[in-house]
Amino acid sequence: MSSIRVAAIREGAEPALSALAFFFVMTSYYIIRPVMGQLSGAVGSQSLPLFYGAVFVVMLLLTPLFGMLVARFRRRQLLGWSYSFFILCLLAFVPAFVAQDRIGARELGVVFFVWASVFNLFVVSLFWSFMADIFSSGQARRVFSLIALSGMAGAVFGPLVTKLLVRLIGVAPLLVVSALALALALALLLRLSARHDRQPGSRGDEAVGGSLWAGVKELWSRPFLRYMALLMLFGDGIGTLAYALVADYAKAHFVDTVARTAFYNNLDLATNTLGAVLQLTLTRWLLIRRGAGWGLVLPAVVNVALLLMVAIGGHGTVVVSGYGVSLLALMMVVTRGFAYGMTKPAVDALYTRVQRETRYKGKNFVETTVWRFGDLVVTSAVSGLRMLGVGVTGLALAGTGVAMLATWVSRRAGWSPDLAPDEPATRTGAATSA
Repeated sequence: MSSIRVAAIREGAEPALSALAFFFVMTSYYIIRPVMGQLSGAVGSQSLPLFYGAVFVVMLLLTPLFGMLVARFRRRQLLGWSYSFFILCLLAFVPAFVAQDRIGARELGVVFFVWASVFNLFVVSLFWSFMADIFSSGQARRVFSLIALSGMAGAVFGPLVTKLLVRLIGVAPLLVVSALALALALALLLRLSARHDRQPGSRGDEAVGGSLWAGVKELWSRPFLRYMALLMLFGDGIGTLAYALVADYAKAHFVDTVARTAFYNNLDLATNTLGAVLQLTLTRWLLIRRGAGWGLVLPAVVNVALLLMVAIGGHGTVVVSGYGVSLLALMMVVTRGFAYGMTKPAVDALYTRVQRETRYKGKNFVETTVWRFGDLVVTSAVSGLRMLGVGVTGLALAGTGVAMLATWVSRRAGWSPDLAPDEPATRTGAATSA
């Protein structure tokens, strides 16, 4: 069999396995996301600073631990131990949710919100660090949008599963279903890692090495990572503002656990459907034809327009397919749809052009600790402004200013001078780690 044919088969198999694994990762997360949402909806936005503050502290404590694991252990060990830990935690939460009424939504909410946020950040961030490790920048521009599309399919499938099962089996057993999906993802990732480790030039059997605090140090030494941190803060500010406003809306309009879970589930379903449409139409074309940088700029411009719309319309509604939809819910759906459907694959494609240590440690620090620091700052600011009497219009105007700054930072990040030269998106063959 010719080397060209072998490369073509490998290039088809690795994206397919990656896409299927990401489908199960996102299915797992989006089964538990409405569970987390109904807890925050039960207490409203006033408790979000407490939730996010706890997450931020946990992230600070976990940063050196994750750095130690990356520095000392091989890729397959890192994947296996990390994902297995979260699978066991999902099963351990089942009896707690059976006793939710006795424990209390606020008390259980703090613990589960912290854990679910860590789950989301570390499981998804580690997945994409692995992807950046096995694909080149040219391959990434071709296949990352398709892998992300499979994740969006899982993010649509997860809410559908939740919608079907929550009224039949209740909230607690959903965690078992989520654990099964994550176990399938882990099996596929371990198989993918084993396949890649057998390729010439692969470094998957080597630990990344380096300092435990390399992710923190690189934030100050690499312009690209600084831009990524700023973009994370600005994007998180917009997303968290939308989340806080919708949490108040849910508290005012939905009085029981099942209704709130169904509401958040519908938001996720709409968000992920939009993300999937973007992946099928605009995102892949943009990344291949115009480069990953434009995948950062366009969503920032969309956010400016959405926030201006909310600043003008406030608590009003718009008609979508014959149904009245809250402007706040629409803003949340569209901002998150573009974030997942365009910004995320663009960001991950850019990380293929940095060193291996940065892909794991620097990327993880930005996408965990920096993200949750932004959550804490934004939710505290929203609560403070609310106490001062600032309403939806004022908050949306503030968000518009943040979105304008994010547009400028996106332009700088996509063409940062310390990125390695990009590769043509038409390149074929296997990728090896730099």
